[in-house]
Amino acid sequence: MHQVTIALVAERAGVSTATVSRALSGSRPVSAESRRRVDRAAQELGYSGNSIASALRRSRTDTVGMVVPSIANPFFTSLVESVEHALHQEGMQLLLCDSRQDPAIEGAHLKALAARQVDGIIISPCHGTRSRAAIEATMAATPLVQLDRHVAGTDTDWVGVDDHQAMRLVMEHLAERGVRSAAFISSTLTNSSTELRLSGFRTQADRLGVATRDAWILLGEYSMQWGRSAANDLLASGPRPDAIVCADDLIALGALRSCRENGVRVPDDIKVTGFDDIDFSSLFEPALTTIDQPRERIAAEAVRLLANAAETGGTAAHIALAPALRIRDST
Repeated sequence: MHQVTIALVAERAGVSTATVSRALSGSRPVSAESRRRVDRAAQELGYSGNSIASALRRSRTDTVGMVVPSIANPFFTSLVESVEHALHQEGMQLLLCDSRQDPAIEGAHLKALAARQVDGIIISPCHGTRSRAAIEATMAATPLVQLDRHVAGTDTDWVGVDDHQAMRLVMEHLAERGVRSAAFISSTLTNSSTELRLSGFRTQADRLGVATRDAWILLGEYSMQWGRSAANDLLASGPRPDAIVCADDLIALGALRSCRENGVRVPDDIKVTGFDDIDFSSLFEPALTTIDQPRERIAAEAVRLLANAAETGGTAAHIALAPALRIRDST
């Protein structure tokens, strides 16, 4: 089988070899029509070129690093998938790292990605303060965007969901269903998402006249095990609230399991809500009412912001996207 060369691509596209080189490398502008003809010819001929040499000529690696707190969490799994799809559309590759909720591991990953000379980094920081030093050190040399969570005081772009608006949707829905008291189960206050969701819960409970108690604010971790344990304690400790509001779907699924094991009917005896709309939330029994984060839009915005940061720099953007409430059987 003969080797496909730039000359063959140029012949098929009806353009010069210089135009093919510019179109494929992106080193200099070409017309949209020429680019389409070159791309079509290259695809038809199966031309891939020398991506390493091309990257070196352009001082780019066409790779983006991504660091998430836990790839085991279905929300982050789906978010990674959305980012990978958005990058693929731009001809970029993703290098994924799992910080395992540990700022030290997170810092080591950031250092390793920078050493690999990735074109940029997308990160959901695992800690609201202890992640700062590594992020600031990395952003000094590499374009960086935070998504979902962010570290306050760091001058980088951020994109995620509007957590306060999400809690407003949840609490207004519960109030309309006759809820007059509510508990909140979440992770410990170590990241911006957790802090904002608890703040939003308290603000909306106060605004809507929904009673809560300090003993009904239960903070542990984002897991089904914690949700089940916290709900067990809540149901065994005296007066029962009308609703349990959970900071993510894993916690909520654990709380639903606890209610079933304790003979508490959902939603008749108590209502339960989640956050994230992971795939399991609609399959559980009862199906979970939850907040749907616009993951594809979050991913697309993160990739766009990263490209802008790499090309122009400038003032950091803070983009909070609107959530949607998915009402199901649990309320």
